[in-house]
Amino acid sequence: MSLIEQIQKDITVTMKAREEHRLSTLRMVKAALKNREIDKMAPLDDKESQQVLTTLIKQRKESAEAFLKGGRKELAEKETAEIAMIEAYLPKAAGADEVVAGIRETIAEMRSPTLKDMGAVMKNAMARFSAAGMRVDGKVVSEIVKQELGKPSA
Repeated sequence: MSLIEQIQKDITVTMKAREEHRLSTLRMVKAALKNREIDKMAPLDDKESQQVLTTLIKQRKESAEAFLKGGRKELAEKETAEIAMIEAYLPKAAGADEVVAGIRETIAEMRSPTLKDMGAVMKNAMARFSAAGMRVDGKVVSEIVKQELGKPSA
């Protein structure tokens, strides 16, 4: 069952259960996927669907931070709850140890890149994680790449 089909099925179940917040979140997700499908003018595969969901999660995180800064804790909690609902449809996020190990392997393969090569390291590391089916936050990868490239080589 594709991701879009799964979301549609869950919308039906949620409607019957009368879970208003979950229903509105799932409808928003379905609309975002449909909009992406229309932009592409072809059906989305699961990888493209996951990219859309990752973007939605990133938007929710930014909104939650803004709400917390503005003193709107209840709205930040709503955004955080939506993040949890959306993440349920994605593969498990990679742990910090896995991210560090993947970046170190990428750096080793590139034969001692410098901080100037950060863009290339980022690109190769993100491709490695994507190929492995792992979900990682680009911000976290960026920080770890900076740390690893900033270390003096042994």
